[in-house]
Amino acid sequence: MTTNPLLTDWTTPFELPPFDNIKPEHFEEAFETAMAEAKAESDEIAEQSDRPDFGNTIAALEKSGERLTKVARTFFNLTSADTNETLQQIERDIAPKLARHSSDMLLNEKLFERIAELWNQRETLGLNTEDAKVLERYHMMFQRAGAGLDENGKSRIAEISQRLATLGTQFSQNILRDESDYQLVLETEEDRAGLPDFLLTAAAEAARERGHDGKHVITLSRSSIEPFLQFSTNRRLREEAFNAWSARGELEGETNNAKIITETLALRSEKAKLLGFENFAAFKLDDTMAKTPDNVRDLLTKVWEPAAAQARAEEQKLSKMAANDGENHTIEAWDWRFYSEKVRKEEHDLDETELKPYLQLDSMIQAAFDTATRLFGVTFRELDDIPVYHPDVRVFEVLDPSGQHVGLFLGDYFARPSKRSGAWMSGFRSQHKLNGNVAPIIVNVMNFSKGAPGEATLLTFDDARTLFHEFGHGLHGLLSDVTYPMISGTSVARDFVELPSQLYEHWLSEPEVLSKFATHYKTGEKMPTDLLDKLLAAANFNQGFATVEYTASALIDLELHLLDSPDEIDIAAYEKAELGKIGMPDAITMRHRIPHFQHVFSGDGYSAGYYSYMWSEVMDADAFGAFKEAGDIFDKETADRLLTHIYSAGGRPDPEETYKAFRGRAPKIDALLKKRGFAA
Repeated sequence: MTTNPLLTDWTTPFELPPFDNIKPEHFEEAFETAMAEAKAESDEIAEQSDRPDFGNTIAALEKSGERLTKVARTFFNLTSADTNETLQQIERDIAPKLARHSSDMLLNEKLFERIAELWNQRETLGLNTEDAKVLERYHMMFQRAGAGLDENGKSRIAEISQRLATLGTQFSQNILRDESDYQLVLETEEDRAGLPDFLLTAAAEAARERGHDGKHVITLSRSSIEPFLQFSTNRRLREEAFNAWSARGELEGETNNAKIITETLALRSEKAKLLGFENFAAFKLDDTMAKTPDNVRDLLTKVWEPAAAQARAEEQKLSKMAANDGENHTIEAWDWRFYSEKVRKEEHDLDETELKPYLQLDSMIQAAFDTATRLFGVTFRELDDIPVYHPDVRVFEVLDPSGQHVGLFLGDYFARPSKRSGAWMSGFRSQHKLNGNVAPIIVNVMNFSKGAPGEATLLTFDDARTLFHEFGHGLHGLLSDVTYPMISGTSVARDFVELPSQLYEHWLSEPEVLSKFATHYKTGEKMPTDLLDKLLAAANFNQGFATVEYTASALIDLELHLLDSPDEIDIAAYEKAELGKIGMPDAITMRHRIPHFQHVFSGDGYSAGYYSYMWSEVMDADAFGAFKEAGDIFDKETADRLLTHIYSAGGRPDPEETYKAFRGRAPKIDALLKKRGFAA
């Protein structure tokens, strides 16, 4: 028998997963073995005769299940970023098994009794701040999993968890299938009319990867579909492409997500009521900064009203532009980006084709790295000959100011059919100090359209912003400096986790950064000052549209999880009715329509929590003001406070208190409204 590489000690550089030896068939055995080990370890903690103390219970739990964590992180990073039919089948099989394994531990009565005893004695245990926070998180985690219920309640909540795991997996796989199955092949000059060279180059590469050499293909990756909608003068094809993008998850057939969504909502509602909450939104928000659905709705409504008014004014400009072009049709969703580009050109003398040559991927990566160096002193050294899960993945060693190893950063930047859409940060290993200093291994995954072989990959400004956003998450994981995995890196309140990422975006828009790194991919010349000025002057262009499409999604997410009988709704009819209630402009769709809302239905990470981006934006808009007030966007004293209280602190401090420690006061919503152009 061959040795399973997932079950051996990893002797790869920096103990990366041995990707070059791992095969899909290794995972089933690895999961079974690792789950058995983890169960034995937690059972031993629960059954020990010694009275509970922090070390033999909480710290012991933090040390348990290490192999399972390694196997699971490797597997789920692959199923997100480079999956195949075999991995997807394993994922469908393993999801409910992992949920059952988790429930077995979290509903272990003896284990919970030990944790509860420590919780009740917490004031007398002499715990430091970090120990106290970890104990609090364990006690809350067990309670919220149902550990305090009777046997019938425990049994039912375990069943719910297993079923939700299956549903979330199927939801994600359905979306990936709809996305990978669709391709718009551009055959004629009429099909390609209006498309700039950068998009044609990317579309030719997409065609080559999909077996259509010599043609052009538009995919449902945002980096492909959005510029197509922006530039194509072929309205018929814009409509076709947009409808395909919009219809993911609601096509007729086995990838239709409607039943998955209603069952998911019903099970979440039942779970919340079992745990004593009125609805799932109340349950989910109880463990956030927002605390209640009313607080979330209040924030979103304050932003929605000025945003919707601005969006309607923007639509009038688009209609006027269309009329000037001799087009008398109503502005539809597939027209918005096309006419917006024309209006931006008219109002700001700026279009994407001017910008993209200056926004090459390699330069934007260096801009993100250089910003981190100037703020926090860390540097990045690219490594070759490191095993990776796909040839496109790049590996960088992160070093502290003294040249010591901090962690590894992996960059996976290009779209491909085996990768789910969107952009995200994840980790193959979290930082902690339980067994010596364990360094993090962090990955950023994007879906940029790849340049032709030997050619630079060019980004839109939104692409570049996404890169900075995800790298902000990456730094949150890389710079973590805590003892326990439970509170490492991004393990913070859901509506706090977007603060480091959204805050990091601000540096991209600063002339000091752009003037250095926005260089022409052929000539190396810096972006002309007048073009840079026009880019910054247009920062809030189309902001009504952008805010409306996001806020509508956040409001619908909240309302879905307030429903008392969600299994009785018709998803399409519900979406239309709710958007009508809030006055959604007809020409704008939700950024994530319900049938493909992966933030909410691929798992429950952002369920009843999509508002989190805006909650964090109140903080990030206000937080960047600290650097502006210091008169230097790289002010050392301010950056040191940012590192101490935000980027390195993980989940150790209370989020409100740590924000105040950095900023000196609570955040103000005025900064968000001003940032988005809704206030003077």
